[in-house]
Amino acid sequence: MPEHQHKPFFIDGPAGRLQALLQRGAPDQPAVVICHPHPLYGGTMRNKVVYWMGRAFEDIGCSVLRFNFRGVEQSAGRWAEGVGEADDAHAALDWLAAHVPHSQLWLAGFSFGCYAGLQAARHDTRVARMFAVAPAVNLWSFAFMQGETRPITVISGTADEIVPFAQVEASVRGKSNIHFHPIEGAGHFFPEHMPRMQQALLADL
Repeated sequence: MPEHQHKPFFIDGPAGRLQALLQRGAPDQPAVVICHPHPLYGGTMRNKVVYWMGRAFEDIGCSVLRFNFRGVEQSAGRWAEGVGEADDAHAALDWLAAHVPHSQLWLAGFSFGCYAGLQAARHDTRVARMFAVAPAVNLWSFAFMQGETRPITVISGTADEIVPFAQVEASVRGKSNIHFHPIEGAGHFFPEHMPRMQQALLADL
């Protein structure tokens, strides 16, 4: 298991500097950008679910980049209705692709982070695989993902109190590229099911 050394730094974003943390992994393993939940409701790169998502990828040797969307903590700018945040996610993908150039690029998000991150990944052919944990399909339209064929792992708690499980289940139905992992009894933040969430995150690799 690798030693976890999260290096703090800043990357250039479209609205100014974006605060970030990087764990460098093995050169032959993928590099993952992880996007945090809604900035206006306390979401940051230090969110517990985002942290443990990162740890899961780090434990298999991946390089992991977590960052704060514009206006969060030390990141410049202000909330931009999800559109600007998608641009921030794209800047994070650009940075990671440039600095870990020989690794396959992945994108993962939690809640709102799925909406912003998947928008950035949708038309970025460098991204080989995507991960969506508790995607907020009841609050944001994911119609932009229509026609997507790359592998996507989707994880949802059956007792999610923010994003109804039935809506997530309906959103993935019939899509052969999506690997869907329901977690029985789990809430939106997986307070008692974090190890199960981590296992599901890696189950399709």
